[in-house]
Amino acid sequence: MSEYKHPLTDAEFALNEVVGFDALCAENGFDDINSELASVILTEAGKFGTGVLSPLNVIGDTQGVKLTEKGVEETAGFKDAYQQFAEGGWNSLIADEAYEGQGLPNVLGTAVNEIWQSANMAFALCPLLTQGAVEAIAHHGSDELKQTYLPKMISGEWTGTMNLTEPDAGTDLAAIKTKAVPNGDHYLITGQKIFITWGDHQMTDNTIHLVLARLPDAPAGVKGISLFVVPKFLLDENGNPGARNDAHCVSVEHKLGIHASPTCVMSYGDNEGAVGYLVGEAHKGLAYMFTMMNCARQAVGLQGVAIAERSYQQALEYAKDRLQGTKKDGSRFSIIKFPDVRRMLMQMKSGTEAMRALALVGGAAVDRAARATDEAVQRKEQARLELLTPIVKGWITELAQELTYLGTQVNGGMGFIEETGSAQHYRDARILTIYEGTTGIQALDLVGRKTLLNKGEALADLLAEIEETVVALEGEAAFAEQGKALREALNAGQEARTWLLENAEQDPAAAGAVSVHFMMLFGFLCGGWLMGKSALRAQALLDAGNGDPEYLKGKLVTAQFYSEHLLPRTKASLDTIRKGSASIMALSEDQF
Repeated sequence: MSEYKHPLTDAEFALNEVVGFDALCAENGFDDINSELASVILTEAGKFGTGVLSPLNVIGDTQGVKLTEKGVEETAGFKDAYQQFAEGGWNSLIADEAYEGQGLPNVLGTAVNEIWQSANMAFALCPLLTQGAVEAIAHHGSDELKQTYLPKMISGEWTGTMNLTEPDAGTDLAAIKTKAVPNGDHYLITGQKIFITWGDHQMTDNTIHLVLARLPDAPAGVKGISLFVVPKFLLDENGNPGARNDAHCVSVEHKLGIHASPTCVMSYGDNEGAVGYLVGEAHKGLAYMFTMMNCARQAVGLQGVAIAERSYQQALEYAKDRLQGTKKDGSRFSIIKFPDVRRMLMQMKSGTEAMRALALVGGAAVDRAARATDEAVQRKEQARLELLTPIVKGWITELAQELTYLGTQVNGGMGFIEETGSAQHYRDARILTIYEGTTGIQALDLVGRKTLLNKGEALADLLAEIEETVVALEGEAAFAEQGKALREALNAGQEARTWLLENAEQDPAAAGAVSVHFMMLFGFLCGGWLMGKSALRAQALLDAGNGDPEYLKGKLVTAQFYSEHLLPRTKASLDTIRKGSASIMALSEDQF
């Protein structure tokens, strides 16, 4: 079983050279925060991830969680690890200083979160959901709700959950049946929610559920949904957990992966009704929940980076150790010498580096959108953030499926054996394309709200920025071929945008039919763009005699490999987009 090692060098390179961390901090009011501090934080996080969280990863996979009379019992060792996590201040890194957070940039939190997700994804889902719940309350809750709940959620003393899905209401949230009835200064919640990650556990003395429900006078559809804070334990007059609320986990799902993350069926109001408190205004709950959901979507995209990195590390170690070939003199050599094994490892390495860069660029977009003071600039930065979010979530998690598959393939027959550890990464990755909105949902969001709604303006701005990198690559003889490849991919992106704008109005099925290929095209294009930027920066650092020359030379190779092996997929996606919806919609339902 391989030990997780934090890819510190590549994380710092992407943070500093692709995102431009110091400039971001200077331009957005993050005083006294710089790349030197970021390096210290990432180093310490790497120690915690490797030393504390990673050893529990396989234990959580093999032992999982169980439902007892006391509620959900987490995997042995998780509670102690969580207490260390909270005491170390890791839960509060990017939270508002007004509620005892540390106020660090979101993009730095993104880089740190990769460590938790790689080291132990099932564990890391708990603070991931808490962070999203904090965002929703901070943006939409009353001052009283903020003062009551945020400090202890930010410190990690309490955790948070997101309760959307019901047995008859998955993606279609308009169909939710959970009810909220006014009762004095609060509401009584009744209903059932499913697929609630970390819906119950014993690691903290309270869990704060954010629950979507309908008021008695609610209009039909999504415009009749409200959002409520429903604590596991009601608070006493001193703000401490007191009486048990009428909210319980009634079963835990048995899953393909992430076994140590309890996926709960939550029942509200089996007795008197669960006490809940309205967040913001009535009937605006879905819009409020999207604050949490979009935060989670970027975080799930990051999970794709993290699990691909973990799978790569395991596969690389195996490839170096596994002796298979035999020389003429009878000596044996490791399988990493075989070209096809190297192809798979290079695909994992370069793909993960591109994914990491995009996840961090998406994380930085959160900072720029939140901190912009000029109204026009803020609108542009918000549009970029909204455009990148479905690509980060959709493309990265889809590519993670392929990369973790390759990790298992490098292991050969041993990859199918649980003891090697590769299978866990493959299984854990599978959920990523499903929760927080499936790949199809992300793709529809990209072509609909993020492209057609603004006539492709936000996408045009992104393509113009990619053009700058193309020109820079074309201007350097050493990168002429990469510049040509990125130019062709950029042309594919521009043509795909034009095709969508021209055909969506004529054919009602067109946008939905091409949406996933559209999203994947722009994912691979963004990856090529950022790998191109990485190559330019690596060469500049080499020319200046700065940085680790072996790493920087390797970066040039991974960028070249991406350009040759992954970027051409943009053209295949465009070919499919051009075909439109004809064959997709041709069969009658009975013909399937």
